[in-house]
Amino acid sequence: MPLRPAFPLSLALCLGPGLASQDPAAGSLFERAWSPGAGSGVPGSDVRSHKPSYLLFGRYSDHPNREPHSPTRPAQAVALRHLESKFQVSFKVLLGTMEAQRLSLWGGYTQQSHWQVYSAAQSRPFRETNYEPELMLAWQPQREVLGLRWSLATLGFNHQSNGKSEPLSRSWNRVIAQFGFERGPLALILRPWMRVSESRAEDDNPDLDHYLGHGEAVAILKLGRHTVTGTGRLNTHSGKGAFQAAWSFPLSPEGRALRGYVQVFTGYGESLVDYNWRQNTIAIGFCLSEWM
Repeated sequence: MPLRPAFPLSLALCLGPGLASQDPAAGSLFERAWSPGAGSGVPGSDVRSHKPSYLLFGRYSDHPNREPHSPTRPAQAVALRHLESKFQVSFKVLLGTMEAQRLSLWGGYTQQSHWQVYSAAQSRPFRETNYEPELMLAWQPQREVLGLRWSLATLGFNHQSNGKSEPLSRSWNRVIAQFGFERGPLALILRPWMRVSESRAEDDNPDLDHYLGHGEAVAILKLGRHTVTGTGRLNTHSGKGAFQAAWSFPLSPEGRALRGYVQVFTGYGESLVDYNWRQNTIAIGFCLSEWM
């Protein structure tokens, strides 16, 4: 049974103070995000941010996907406006540790929704919600590699779907690795993945990796209290890919809980239903927590 689209907002309100309280000056990005802290020995007691959590009240697309389709599912016409809202909540929970080996087990969850809130004539529908639970085993090597500090390696299983019935159902399962490197204010995350194959009869989107590729790279640059993030992916065989840039900035001299957020996207696959649809988007709103 799909989770309700409103779930991210209520969850963000509950978890927001804890997720946003991570001090940017306290240790490295990967240490803050993945090192088990004091009192975290009880499974489920340590909840942290994972991917960015945000509320973008205005997102504009130059080319909305009004007839989503896939090779195994027919096109279905949907009425869409260029302007909508977009929000995401993402967190992870510590499930267990092996401190001597610097190993930890985490459960993660990310939910992203696209809401046609400005489409009063269509009753303001949620056009797309992506649900992404995952299980990750993390190791903190703490080694020098090519002038960078190799601080993180993870291996996990990831499921992502939009919870819809045919012909708009989209889903895939992946085994995802992460390699995190950092130097000063710069962090780099390499995320290669391998898709778990399905039978063609059950596969809603057999050409999904043709557009989304086999991995992505994330660069995070801290400039004082500002954060600039770039995320890119490319399938070198098909030439399809995407790039997303984001800027997070303070809204007050002292507050950290709520930050301004600008996000720009170009390419394929901003959401699962749009995996084979190219568009350019720009969005503005608020950020509750950043990468990790």
